[in-house]
Amino acid sequence: MRGWRLTAQRRVVAEVLDGDHVHLTADEVHARAVSRLPEISRATVYNTLGELVTLGEVLEVATDGRAKRYDPNAHQAHQHLICSGCGAIRDVHPLGDPVAALPADQRFGFTLSGAEVTYRGLCPDCR
Repeated sequence: MRGWRLTAQRRVVAEVLDGDHVHLTADEVHARAVSRLPEISRATVYNTLGELVTLGEVLEVATDGRAKRYDPNAHQAHQHLICSGCGAIRDVHPLGDPVAALPADQRFGFTLSGAEVTYRGLCPDCR
C-alpha cells in the first residue's frame, strides 16, 4: 500500500482482521486490538478501518440495520451468507459470475461493473 505508513496501531488492526470468514464490527476489532496493544484508541481503530476501506484492502459490509462489519477478503470475488438470527456472516463462492447472470434485456442499458449478492437464512445455532 503505497504511501501508507504501517504504524504499530495499524499493524495490530490488520492482524486482528486476518483470517477466513472474518467479519468483525469496529467495536470487535477495537476489543481484540486492545488485548494486543492496550493503548490503542477506538478513534485510531475507526480511522484505520476507514483508511483500509478507502485503499480497497477491506470491504465494509452493511447488514440490515446492524453494525457495519469489515471483511479483509477484498481481493477475491465472493458473496455473503448472513444469518437472519444472530447476524453471523460467511463468505461463499457460488459458481458463475453474478454480472454475467443478468440478461442484457434486464440491464436497462446499464454497463455493469459489479454485483453484490447476499444470501440470508438461519445458521445451525439459530435454527
